[in-house]
Amino acid sequence: MERVVGMDALERNPLSVVTVGTFDGVHLGHRSIVRYLVQRARSQGGLSVVISFHPHPREVVKGEPMPLLTTVDERADALEDLGLDRFVVIPFTPAFAAMDASAFVEDVLLARVGLKEIVIGYDHGFGKDRAGDSALLRELGARHGFGVDVIPAQVLEADIVSSTRIRQLLVEAGDVRQAAGMLGRPYRLTGEVVHGDGRGRQIGYPTANLAIENPNKVIPRTGVYAVRAWRQGAAAPVGGMLNIGVRPTFDGDSMRIEAHLFDVDASLYGESLRIDFIERIRDEQKFRTIDALIEQLSKDEARCKAELQR
Repeated sequence: MERVVGMDALERNPLSVVTVGTFDGVHLGHRSIVRYLVQRARSQGGLSVVISFHPHPREVVKGEPMPLLTTVDERADALEDLGLDRFVVIPFTPAFAAMDASAFVEDVLLARVGLKEIVIGYDHGFGKDRAGDSALLRELGARHGFGVDVIPAQVLEADIVSSTRIRQLLVEAGDVRQAAGMLGRPYRLTGEVVHGDGRGRQIGYPTANLAIENPNKVIPRTGVYAVRAWRQGAAAPVGGMLNIGVRPTFDGDSMRIEAHLFDVDASLYGESLRIDFIERIRDEQKFRTIDALIEQLSKDEARCKAELQR
């Protein structure tokens, strides 16, 4: 898959079958659109293209940080797995946000990208104030000679699949299993292993302390989770358990993300770990004694291993 940042290096292709959106999460709804996009492009001998944005438009339009389910690289990786031909990231600036919908279609999609057909979700809005919609696209399509396809909402067990809903599941409930059902894969965090205070090793449960690469990444609710961890260059993940919280038993006062990987005794400092969340095991809690904590960790380990075998 070709990955293009900005439009200066973009080679126009008049056979482009395009969809536009942030695609944060690349969830089941997004995946349905992209699979259809790829199918349409291949059937016409064209090029399947996703136009995305960075930073998230809400950060520019509303001036507030936007919690992200996926970094740009994670987004690209997920789209490549779907067979996409080209992934274009347009820097989302105040000037770009001020562009009206018709100008975006004519000056960007038609003139710079090339446009044979556009595929959009049922609720897609674009251009200044999100004023552009499927009706405008059909009007412009009739004028300029490109096709318009609208994909309906994706529903999973009575929930409409959306990035907002997935964020709520992760942050409010820590429901990583239901979130994974909507994403079509486990939710993932990536971070560098940094030095901690060594308390985990002292009690028989050494942990990898993770510094998350992107400060806007969504962090699931505090608690203990069964996880799978991908080490650098590894062909397969290893199981583990992970705690998100302040470590109240040790009177901690800062949020930490600490993973204990099963059957791994090597030093991990400086490595980048990818963590896939499988199941939330329990809330974080304060124990009266270290022995009580160790006893609970043993139970957590057994339950995590059972969850990972499901």
